[in-house]
Amino acid sequence: MYQDIDLVEIDGLMQQSWKAFMQYRNMPIAMRAAFMKKIAEELEHCGDALIQTAMQETNLPEARLRNERGRTIFQLNNYADACLRGEWMDIRIDTAIAEKKTPKPDIRKMQIPIGPVVVFGSSNFPFAYSTAGGDTACALAAGCSVIVKAHPAHAATSQMVADAINKAVTALQMPEGIFIHVHGAASAIGEALVKHPLTKAVGFTGSFVGGKQLFDWGNQRKEPIPVFAEMGSVNPVFLLSEKLKTDAVSIAKNYAASITLGVGQFCTNPGILVGINDNNLDIFCSVLKDEIEKIPSAKMLHNGIAKNFSANKTKALMQQHVETIAASTVHEQNFDESLSANAIIATTTADVFLQNPQLHQEVFGPYSLVVKCKTSLEMLQVAEALEGQLTCTIIGTDEDIAASKMLIEIISLKCGRLVLNGVPTGVEVCLAMQHGGPFPSTTDSRFTSVGADGIKRFARPIAFQNWPNHLLPDELKDENHLQIWRTINDIPGKH
Repeated sequence: MYQDIDLVEIDGLMQQSWKAFMQYRNMPIAMRAAFMKKIAEELEHCGDALIQTAMQETNLPEARLRNERGRTIFQLNNYADACLRGEWMDIRIDTAIAEKKTPKPDIRKMQIPIGPVVVFGSSNFPFAYSTAGGDTACALAAGCSVIVKAHPAHAATSQMVADAINKAVTALQMPEGIFIHVHGAASAIGEALVKHPLTKAVGFTGSFVGGKQLFDWGNQRKEPIPVFAEMGSVNPVFLLSEKLKTDAVSIAKNYAASITLGVGQFCTNPGILVGINDNNLDIFCSVLKDEIEKIPSAKMLHNGIAKNFSANKTKALMQQHVETIAASTVHEQNFDESLSANAIIATTTADVFLQNPQLHQEVFGPYSLVVKCKTSLEMLQVAEALEGQLTCTIIGTDEDIAASKMLIEIISLKCGRLVLNGVPTGVEVCLAMQHGGPFPSTTDSRFTSVGADGIKRFARPIAFQNWPNHLLPDELKDENHLQIWRTINDIPGKH
């Protein structure tokens, strides 16, 4: 339905984006916030037609899509408010001290927008991580122009959202080119967008293969640029003995629901469960099996994801000494062999897991591997063998925690979010959220792609030295008319 953009058009669009950026970057932060809130309003006005289109393209249920659109609208409003508060600008003012033996100059530092940002729409979140999603909202809040490449799996949904954004552009008379939307399934289009000299940053949520390719292109440029790629994770869960002794049944039921939530199509899906091989773990596995077998199959987002799930699941289960302990055999009413997926739980021993890196890899979908350890030392070794993760989870009592300080120390170095006695699925949009972890879960663990701190990805610091007050940006002037948070001579506040 939608044709790939012609490669020869990209330069003109990027020139347009740059021109818009040069105007937008100098607009007051109140105008940026108003623009973002207007986009949220237009997204709401799309009504049921947008939901129905997304349902047809993604196989996601209506309730999930309504919630996700609500989250996307919340993100736009929340990040707009954060833009106005100004904490993300990290303003530092150190006033001059002329009477020092070596006079101290007046130095004032703030974050400024980095330039045009290319955003790649996510397949599994057609709203929240796509056209008007978190990356776009953060970039606009920072003062950047945005170029979105729609995900081919929900191109019509992306176009409807882009049309809503453009209505906001027109209504508020924002610079033409502040938001540009293109279609393109060919990898050459992604490469051209990333490598264009006017592109200054990239936002991506998706597979490791896709994110790593964008990262490599970003670093192959004459001027390397930051590529903020969230690439998935196995989100290991460590089941400690005392907690399992009393709560094995409820924990198993919670994890059956978490593993199969959204047909397992979340980057925070718990893909590895690690425990000591004893009677408590046996009870946990038995209940998990019973729960998984009750859960009917469901359609995945599109054929590509379903095909990859089938292939990766089969590859994992074919590894030596890996045994299937639970499999859903209940088919949904409209079962489609090419799209529908049934949940699978497999198990292996710690020594096998440690010797086979293939078992460490993400199987994107309703799949999880139980790793049985003989001792707490083996559990430590499993933790040490893991790569970077978005999340790690500890299931344990206070006594468990006290006895597992080394384990917690190890896994805290492996993840961006450390969960206690919960499930990793479900990412709250708030300032304290960290959705990003050490490579290969993301390409830069210092930043988050959820919460208003994500604005910082698309800004860079600049210091003004010895500038007179009347020539400084409003954010750095002595009079804090914007009423934003600043640190002056090491004292923070709105002063």
